[in-house]
Amino acid sequence: MTPTLLPLLGQDPDAGTEARAISADTASSVAAVLKALADPLRLRMLSFIAASPGQQACVCHLTTLTDLSQPTVSHHLKVLREVGVLTAERRGTWVWYSVAPAHREAVRILLTELLPVCCPSSTDLPPEGTTHD
Repeated sequence: MTPTLLPLLGQDPDAGTEARAISADTASSVAAVLKALADPLRLRMLSFIAASPGQQACVCHLTTLTDLSQPTVSHHLKVLREVGVLTAERRGTWVWYSVAPAHREAVRILLTELLPVCCPSSTDLPPEGTTHD
């Protein structure tokens, strides 16, 4: 089986090292998102939001899910919002969070493709089709 190069990497095998790697700026941006996603609580909240109708959930729902205080939940959601994975909209006294349109496909891949590879025997993976577009 021939390995497939990532589309954002250079396709020329004779290119220099720098030409075959993502740029330092791109690496920093991706690392910031991965760092935000590396927290287990944030992954749980993201999976809940992604599986919710319209890919959105109120802070009040996530507080119940996590058994943490609203300020703590809001802090974790802010981290995901700051890297662009989530968007926020105030509705009355509550803030609703949604998966950002630009990240919907990446979140879908994370939850439906990567999780089963990382945790093949897990019984709490989102059922197929639970991430909404």
